Formats: sequence, C-alpha cells, structure tokens
Amino acid sequence: MLTFTTNSRTDRLPEEERARILADPGFGKTMTDHMVRIRWTRDGGWENGELLPYGPIPLDPAAGVLHYGQEIFEGLKAYRHEDGSIWSFRPEANAERLQRSARRLALPELATEDFIESIKVLVQADQDWVPEYGTGETSLYLRPFMIASEAFLGVRPSNEATYYVIASPAGAYFSGGISPVSLWLSTDYARAGDGGTGAAKCGGNYASSLAGQVQAAAHGCDQVVFLDSSTHTYIEELGGMNLFFVHRDGRLVTPELTGTILEGITRRSILELGSELGLSVEERRIPIQEWKDGVASGDITEIFACGTAAVVTPVGTLAWDGGTCTVSEEPGETTMTIRTRLLQMQYGEVEDTRGWMTRLV
Repeated sequence: MLTFTTNSRTDRLPEEERARILADPGFGKTMTDHMVRIRWTRDGGWENGELLPYGPIPLDPAAGVLHYGQEIFEGLKAYRHEDGSIWSFRPEANAERLQRSARRLALPELATEDFIESIKVLVQADQDWVPEYGTGETSLYLRPFMIASEAFLGVRPSNEATYYVIASPAGAYFSGGISPVSLWLSTDYARAGDGGTGAAKCGGNYASSLAGQVQAAAHGCDQVVFLDSSTHTYIEELGGMNLFFVHRDGRLVTPELTGTILEGITRRSILELGSELGLSVEERRIPIQEWKDGVASGDITEIFACGTAAVVTPVGTLAWDGGTCTVSEEPGETTMTIRTRLLQMQYGEVEDTRGWMTRLV
C-alpha cells in the first residue's frame, strides 16, 4: 500500500469565505484547498503519493493526454453524517471502474486500497469543506482522474501517468429541484460505438455527447438521450446518466450493458435494491419505440435517470424531431422511494446492511 506525504498550504481560504461558498455551493464551481497526486512510470511503477496545495498542473505541451486523449476519471461524494463523521458510498466500486477504464485506455491500474486511501487523505485534509449534515442534498464531490503525462508525439501508450484527486463542495445537481426533466432524442449523434470506449469513464465519451446536449438545449430540453450507434434503434443512456423504466406490472427495466454504456455505481445499486422494493428487475435491450408506445398505452408509468451527481432524477417528457410524449408531470412514487432509500443510506439515516458505506473521517 502506498504512503502519502503532506504539504499543507499555509494560505487556506478564510473560514468566512468558505462558509459563504458552502451556503450555496452550486456544483463544481469552487475547489477545496488541497489535491492529491501520485506519479507512475513504466519502469518504476507507482510512486508514493502526496497531498499538496490545489493549483495548476505543470504539463508539457507534448504530454500524451493533450494529443491522444489518454485520460480517465471518476466521480463520487463524501457525505457528512449527523454525528459529524464523513462517509463515502461504495468507493471500492469506483476504484474497480477506474481500473476497468485504465485497461481500456492503456493506462496503469491503481490498486483499490490506494484509491480509497487517496480520497481519505484529501477529505481528512479538507474536511471543513464537507457541508454540514441537514443542509439539504449537499456533499463534497470528489474527482479522481488520471492522465498520460509523458511528453512525446507518437501514437502509443504513455510511459508516464499521473493520478490526481480534487474536490468541490456540491449542492443539488439540478438547481430547479425534484421535478421531471425533459429529454431530447438524438438521432444525429451517438455517444459511443461498438468496440469503442463507451464502457470506460473517459473524457472523450463526454466530449462526444456535448453536441447532442447543445441540440437538446436548442429544443428547450434539459438533457439528451442517445441510441445505439449501429441500428439507431435501442436506448443507451444520457450524456452522463443511466435510465430506468417502471412498468405498470411492477417491472423495473434498464438497458443492458453492451460495451457502449457506462456502468454507473448508482445504476448497480438500484438493480440490487429493486428486489427489496418488490420490483421485478430486468436488464435488456430496449427499443426506443417501446418507450413511446409504453407511455402512450400507460404500460410505462415512470421513467428516471440516475448517476452520482444527480442521484435519481425523474424524467417527464421525451421530445424528438416530429413529436413528444410525456410520462408524467410529477415525480413517480417508485422513483422517489428509490431516491429516498439511497439518500438515507448515504447520509446515515438508515442502517447500512449491505456494507456500502466507507468512513473517511
């Protein structure tokens, strides 16, 4: 297991200014005082890590990440419980997904215990940035990421990589509150293709989703939903969230993982919780026509999206070039039950019978 040296900053943000930010943190707007860094080389492997003041990253203009996109990242949160302790939700699953992403992007794998220790080191140093318990859906958002840092111009895996963790206090992802979002069905763009990087959490997948998001906004929608790139028939995911469909007969259905969909930690957790709620859980390919027909017939009663940042968000309207369909203008009962169950566990308000929570401080 790696060890970490500490280089604390002497000019931390004043308490009054930090309190002002925490009163209305938004999402991803302000970074905390410190970050974590671990270096890797092909010859020497992982070096011991270090905690250092947050600031610009020294990067050669020829660094591989800038030219060939060798980059991966994760997203998870630190939650303050009522007793003042700070916890994270299933960080080992984030570590395992980072390892899968690293294999796909030809980057080094960071051991699970070193991943978890890296977030503990940062949260312990910047624990004053974790919002107080009882201040709504507030948390400290953690962003571990890894980049190819070797300076070279040539298409091959980098011989050097650097792993970082930064953090930002976060409020609710959607500032409008818990109301159904509208989605634009993208028929011009695909998020990922067969044999590509769709199952990895890398920046390129998000970059490829942005044109669709711009198109969605131009049509007055909150988010974009993508179809498979091969047939343009099957539902995949949003730009950054997975989808679930609640059926009248008690089925909870989500698109199956085909190698082009990112396996969300929240998605996995909902699948495991579904049976506890008396739902029949299905993972399968879902034609987009099934969405339209199911809403029209009343067979599909609720739709929601899920992810670390937004937790669980109800979906109301799907719009496309030539039509719309609305499942509901209010959050559904099953959607809100699942959402509440997850939040209660994350904030320590119910017993963690599954061992999903890890104490950080």
